Amino acid sequence: MSSIPISIEGFEKVKQELEALKKERPAIIQAIKEAREEGDLSENAGYDAARERQGMLEARISYIESQMACYNVIDLKTLGGEKVTFGATVEIEDLDSGDVKKYTLLGPDEADYQNGSISVLSPVGKAMLGKEEGDEFVVNAPKGRISYEIVSIEFDH
Repeated sequence: MSSIPISIEGFEKVKQELEALKKERPAIIQAIKEAREEGDLSENAGYDAARERQGMLEARISYIESQMACYNVIDLKTLGGEKVTFGATVEIEDLDSGDVKKYTLLGPDEADYQNGSISVLSPVGKAMLGKEEGDEFVVNAPKGRISYEIVSIEFDH
């Protein structure tokens, strides 16, 4: 089993999600019971919906519980340095278009592209690990090879 990095904050969010999901179980069981009491299950949309929700809930709970054993919880406040690592906020420039983007590298279960964080296990995250300011790297993307340069690296958590 490999280690999956996650920040203290990310780990707490995952724990809270797991607790909330477990609290949903009784309501779903009750909904299944009530739908079952309506009779014919072959054409009971309420029963089907409740069973589907139960399946998704149990799958998410199982996923989180299996990941918890693999997490390597890291305090972002203890990180620093000159190289790109987990927890770094990195500004990169697309060498072809000149577009500049800024990402914080986090674990796969806490990365949120919409909020400016990407997974250290993503193609871009993997490609920039260990790089320093001024270093260039290439990512093989669906639209082709993209060349980037590391503009800056910060550890400001």
